[in-house]
Amino acid sequence: MSIPFLDIKSINQRQSDALKAAFARVLDSGWYILGAEVKRFEADFAAYCGSQHAVGVSNGLDALHLILRAYGIGAGDEVIVPSNTYIASWLAVTYAGATPVPVEPIEATYNLDPALIEAAITPRTKAIMAVHLYGQPADMDPIMAIAAKHGLKVIEDAAQAHGAYYKGRRVGKLGDAAGFSFYPGKNLGALGDAGAITTNDATLDEQVRVLLNYGSRTKYVNEVKGFNCRLDELQAALLGVKLPFMDTDNARRRDIASQYMAGLAGLPIALPVVPDSMEPVWHLFVIRHPNRDRLQAKLTELGIGTVIHYPTPPHLQPAYAELGFTAGSLPIAERIHAEVLSLPIGPTMSDADVQTVIAAVKQAL
Repeated sequence: MSIPFLDIKSINQRQSDALKAAFARVLDSGWYILGAEVKRFEADFAAYCGSQHAVGVSNGLDALHLILRAYGIGAGDEVIVPSNTYIASWLAVTYAGATPVPVEPIEATYNLDPALIEAAITPRTKAIMAVHLYGQPADMDPIMAIAAKHGLKVIEDAAQAHGAYYKGRRVGKLGDAAGFSFYPGKNLGALGDAGAITTNDATLDEQVRVLLNYGSRTKYVNEVKGFNCRLDELQAALLGVKLPFMDTDNARRRDIASQYMAGLAGLPIALPVVPDSMEPVWHLFVIRHPNRDRLQAKLTELGIGTVIHYPTPPHLQPAYAELGFTAGSLPIAERIHAEVLSLPIGPTMSDADVQTVIAAVKQAL
């Protein structure tokens, strides 16, 4: 029996009729950019996150980039980022003209280690980007305390954490602003690229709306050099169909994660660690093994789809060669990236599917 890593088709087919109706509604409206669908989704997503504002944008990378731009962060500035994350977190800083400064994670949770942040702060530091990696929130209270002490902004990269809770509070309103991705494989996935920004900062909300639309709030009047980073009406309508089901889907992911934790306990692999204050949404279920590539190959032979998130840390990518990092520069990130393997997890998996994966991992080891 073959188990795909993520069956996006089956996820979307559950709301097929409603998605088609939303498409028809947008088609028949004759209004395809910055209209009623975007406004409706922004209001609904802000309410979901508990934030005062939400702004639909073109994708998660643009969400982070626009936040930095709107806060005036750019050339000569530094932004603290996790050393182990998808490269988009770093790219957003680069797009703004600033420099990413990596800080190592807590190895057990894969999230930014608050104890290491202050040593990385310089007079050029303007913000901390806290990534809620794999769907588990970063430890935000000490991060916010450090930021307040040094007068820094805190930006949540919540691209993998839609609906996650930290000490009873949803991500998206824990920092000064948050960037979300609605890439099709996310817990809330569009049928294409899409993203959003959430914030309680009314000034930021206003600035982002100008920047994402060519630097204009009045047609043909361009106040600043802006961008074209708008959320499509169509994607907003489709996301609006799927948003009411996200908590149910996240609950199913938590159930699958619980089955994995129980079924894989005691094996020679590192399982996820979840602090008591966290309620992750399990965008990914990530295990670690020192011979990860061999394990993945065996699981592939057994029909189990897996993905490595991510094979190479940002500091060792050719794109960031100019920063001068070499192998061994950030050993915790490098060790994590060399050992992680993501098992199948998705809301349409059956319990039988989950048990098949567990049996395969046992056999592969």
